[in-house]
Amino acid sequence: QLDINLVGSHAGISIGEDGPSQMALEDIAIMRAVAGSTLLYPSDAVSCERLVETAARTKGIVYIRTGRPIAPTIYSTDEPFPVGEFKVLRESDSDAALVIGAGVTLHEALKAYDQLRADGIHVRVIDLYSVKPIDADGLRAQADAAGGKVVTVEDHYPEGGIGEAVAAVLVSTGTKLTRLAVEGLPRSGKSDELLRAFRIDADAIEQTVRGVVS
Repeated sequence: QLDINLVGSHAGISIGEDGPSQMALEDIAIMRAVAGSTLLYPSDAVSCERLVETAARTKGIVYIRTGRPIAPTIYSTDEPFPVGEFKVLRESDSDAALVIGAGVTLHEALKAYDQLRADGIHVRVIDLYSVKPIDADGLRAQADAAGGKVVTVEDHYPEGGIGEAVAAVLVSTGTKLTRLAVEGLPRSGKSDELLRAFRIDADAIEQTVRGVVS
């Protein structure tokens, strides 16, 4: 019943050379399983600062999952980040699929968006910064607007992560869900090498979307 704010900074394979003993790949699952917890996942410096402020105002146990790689700034400094919402970063009236990411994989999803758009394939991109609580009604509406085809991508094991959180929301909707996550024990390497090796980078997202919409 206490108000406790926690931050985990060595999240996922994107930390690079430190290797698997230092890579938190189960933390989303752990914190999602805590009753009444809140799980926030910033993707740039602005969202991290805003979400720290949000955590300070939130009752109960709050976990903020931060990344290690240098990330481009996405948001303006006045962007609000309330608990239980998400951000739609790319959308059109002709979206063929919905891509959901957070943290480092959000940046990879935005790169994939540019690659796909160059070939005339439009996708919707969501920043799922509030993993728990999750905006179930909002995600269902976004999936429906993108043709009922959803791809989740996360720097985390598939068990208990973003993909499973989204799957729980969409299970009864008939949505086709494809999940990209870290499969197997990772290795030491450069961040971009590991993202590519475990197929959670922009190229993997692009290829997956092409397969889903074909």
